[in-house]
Amino acid sequence: MNPQAKYILIADDNKLIARVLSNKLTAAGYEVQVVEDGDQAVKAAIARKPDLLLMDLIMPVKDGFGALKELRENPATSDIKVVVTSDLQQAEDVERVKQLGVLGFTDKNNLQTIVEAVPQYLQ
Repeated sequence: MNPQAKYILIADDNKLIARVLSNKLTAAGYEVQVVEDGDQAVKAAIARKPDLLLMDLIMPVKDGFGALKELRENPATSDIKVVVTSDLQQAEDVERVKQLGVLGFTDKNNLQTIVEAVPQYLQ
């Protein structure tokens, strides 16, 4: 483990997408943790604040909207950089997460675009 590596938390219940994204980011030199639902995302972010959280919106237990709201209401996690990775592309969903202070909203099916955008989100 590289102590200088940026720590990225991925919250996505699609195991294949999460694994491929994790592998690509690890190969790019990042430290990565994957969780499968919004509740786990909140707990993981509280336990260790990520440099970046890549979060899906539709997940079991607690969806991304609920997890993001909870993170924003907690002073310890309110400033975490979050990029939503989702296949929900409706304008109202995009607007709803923007109001919760996300850095970006990207289609989770375009993994290479996500990986290439990570450095700019970490600035």
